[in-house]
Amino acid sequence: MGVLRQFIGTVIISTLGIDMGFIFTWPASTMIQFGSANTTLNRPMTEMEISLLNSLSSVGGLISTLTAGFMLDKLGRKYCSIAVSLSLVLIWVMLIVWKQVEVVLFCIFLSGVSSSAALIASVYISEISQESIRGTMTAGNMISYGIGGLMLFSVSGSLSYDTVLYIGLSIAIISTSSLLLIKDSPMYLMTIGKEKEAAESIAFYRQLPVMDKEVMYEVNVLKRAINMDQDGTTPEEEKLKPDTKSKEKLSFWQFMRKSRSSRRAFYVSIVLQIAAVFQGLIVVQTYIQPLIMKTLPAYSPEVCSTAMAAVTVVTSFFAAYLTDKAGRRPLMFYGSIGAAVTCLVLGTQIQFQWGPTWITLVSLYTFPIMYTFGAGTVPNILVAELFLPEVKSILSMVIVEMSWILYSVVLFIFNPILNSLGWGPVFYIFAILCSLSSVFSYFFLPETKGLTVEEIQPLFNKRKHQNNV
Repeated sequence: MGVLRQFIGTVIISTLGIDMGFIFTWPASTMIQFGSANTTLNRPMTEMEISLLNSLSSVGGLISTLTAGFMLDKLGRKYCSIAVSLSLVLIWVMLIVWKQVEVVLFCIFLSGVSSSAALIASVYISEISQESIRGTMTAGNMISYGIGGLMLFSVSGSLSYDTVLYIGLSIAIISTSSLLLIKDSPMYLMTIGKEKEAAESIAFYRQLPVMDKEVMYEVNVLKRAINMDQDGTTPEEEKLKPDTKSKEKLSFWQFMRKSRSSRRAFYVSIVLQIAAVFQGLIVVQTYIQPLIMKTLPAYSPEVCSTAMAAVTVVTSFFAAYLTDKAGRRPLMFYGSIGAAVTCLVLGTQIQFQWGPTWITLVSLYTFPIMYTFGAGTVPNILVAELFLPEVKSILSMVIVEMSWILYSVVLFIFNPILNSLGWGPVFYIFAILCSLSSVFSYFFLPETKGLTVEEIQPLFNKRKHQNNV
């Protein structure tokens, strides 16, 4: 089957991620300047306002995610994406027109409200991609955030404040225009009873005639996934049942009480999302310039920030490729181990300075590489592929909502913790949490590479998983 249109669809919806990465990284590039006497704003920001600058997007994300699941089911993936893209256009226009501190903080909050783009795009990509490339394509959405951050760091040091804002606005306008060209996902169309449109969407993204047997097979797969029995009965077993009466439609809570596999998939996914937050890369990326000034004073913070963003983006491409080659489980396991070792080396080097400065530099760039291979990629793919259609939107919403809560708390309280402990002990904490993530992945995470949701769900009914890491 052709993958070109699946790739193009992924690229188009990932433009949302590029603009989100651009605006999410923007506070890190302006934080020092906004707090100085030479600020471009109407006045310098206070220390509390600097903390809000770094954390308000996460607070906005809490509100956004609460409604994302509902909007996905009511508006569909395509029109949710367009709504988010239009909101980003509004944000950039406000930042260009007004220079008041309060307006900037409000816009950062609104950028968090628009952050449901991550969930929408991941769900959409997973639903238009065939199983053999689903992991790679879904990871592409996360790559787009890194590309947006890299673009921001690349231009922020050489271009004026207003020019950077106009670049962000241009990305948002291009994204909005491109999203008009895509078709909604087959899964969404099937869940609202539009079987013909779902078949047309599948045929479009597979580059096949609508009546092709492969298209008809995928339509039947979607039907089975939507009507899959909640106690783990397979389609083959269902055919042997004498009672063929249609089943009563269950509410979300009834479905979750009956479906042990859905509950277990939810528990695993939420633990891995917690790991993605507490392994610490979000803190390092947010405070990268102060960290460089503290630990590597001979190096330019701006150059090092750009280099870290570049390293993360390049690694993301390899991680995306490996999700469908090596599998999700080995990447999460070994990536977390590598991140733990790197954090331990980095923490001891910062605290005791037992080696030359190049060790600090190498460790600082090795950490995002290890993180991206594991916790930076795998949990986001799993959110998009583990759940049955009846509960997918709500469970995905809950998981992402919890992530935003944790991000906002971590970023808000980190500065006082850093002032109390210092960078060395902070990295010890990250090392412990990375180690716990690898242990959890080894024992509780099944391999989902190349599987449909109806094949994935029974894996969570098993007592043990093969230790093929």
